[in-house]
Amino acid sequence: MLQELPTLTPGQYSLVFNMFSFTIATMAAAFVYFVLAQKNLAPKYRVSMMVSALVVFIAAYHYFRITGSWEASYVLNANEGVYEFSGKPFNDAYRYVDWLLTVPLLVVELVLVLGLPKSESGKMIAKLAISAALMIVLGYPGEVSESAELFGARGLWGTLSTLPFVYILYILFTELGSTIQQQSGRVATLLSNARLLLLATWGFYPIAYMIPMFSAGYPTETPGAVVALQVGYTIADVTAKAGYGVLIYSIAKAKSEEEGYDVGEMVQPVAAEA
Repeated sequence: MLQELPTLTPGQYSLVFNMFSFTIATMAAAFVYFVLAQKNLAPKYRVSMMVSALVVFIAAYHYFRITGSWEASYVLNANEGVYEFSGKPFNDAYRYVDWLLTVPLLVVELVLVLGLPKSESGKMIAKLAISAALMIVLGYPGEVSESAELFGARGLWGTLSTLPFVYILYILFTELGSTIQQQSGRVATLLSNARLLLLATWGFYPIAYMIPMFSAGYPTETPGAVVALQVGYTIADVTAKAGYGVLIYSIAKAKSEEEGYDVGEMVQPVAAEA
């Protein structure tokens, strides 16, 4: 969304800017790591790592654009020692474009790393990806609405956006539950951790989404709420994309080892080299 911003102290402005910068660096580093690491996995699990690489690449690009928009939206008032709104609205819609692309891919990663038959994985991916995209689309009208009240447009669209989120959790903890139970103890634990990480990180977004609802005069009169919202979304993005991708790699690595592959130097199954 294009929004006006409140006056910030140098510390508040720098905190948001530095978090954006940290996220760009983290996503870029994760991209390099995922591209290189996928070579150490069994061939059928490599696609899950390439999806992970695609997720963080998309995120790095959008955070680069978000950072540029943040810089353009502020000008330093040297006399008063504060950062004032420059008149160029901050385009936070970059986040929703990013989420619309990356959130469905996050659930795709999890399904792909399970190594299910194509007939099963295709249906599972379709249900989860469509629900994830619907969750983002429904949340956007509330984000761009001028009404930040709990019982206003933001609250209404936030509630509607929660419905597909609950459906995703239902699938993850019911339909995928039986599949996870069929895995070895190590892999089952990692998969369970991946589900919990999705729950924890995705559950943080609604909390950040609700911050303006409890901040009178948002956004122009509540600099603390603006800073908290931007920092909160950023922390959630780093964890849900780069951190989650590392966990997906751990799952793929463990499954590759169980299938007889040497994950240190992936060429052929160990048994074939003996």
